Amino acid sequence: MAILSDNEEIIRIIETLFQAGVTKEMSLLKDIHLNDPKFSSFSDLPPYDLKDYQTTIELEELRFVSISDYTYEIKNPKISMFDNTAVVALELIQKGMLIDNKAYTGEHMIINGRATFVLVKQPTWKIAHIHLSKI
Repeated sequence: MAILSDNEEIIRIIETLFQAGVTKEMSLLKDIHLNDPKFSSFSDLPPYDLKDYQTTIELEELRFVSISDYTYEIKNPKISMFDNTAVVALELIQKGMLIDNKAYTGEHMIINGRATFVLVKQPTWKIAHIHLSKI
């Protein structure tokens, strides 16, 4: 088994978040987020308030199961390391079909956005904060 550098491991964690949208393996979300009262997230989707760990997991699961044919592309990631903390800024393109199961309809979506992640290492890298915004 290859040993990943911190940068490789950090990108793998972020990719795992978006891969959950592709594979619908929602159990992975709990493994990559910091289950701690210090966790927080902001998103460009309602509700717009600062969310805690549990609310974030629930909203991510709901979002990903309502998008079929989901794909994502991470562009220009910048990772800044500070001891056991990392800040990652990147551009993010997300595509898919928003499904309305009640009306049996769908709507193509393309979201060009930006994302900032804060990860902490204790002892493995975990996402401690997420901020997603549309461009």
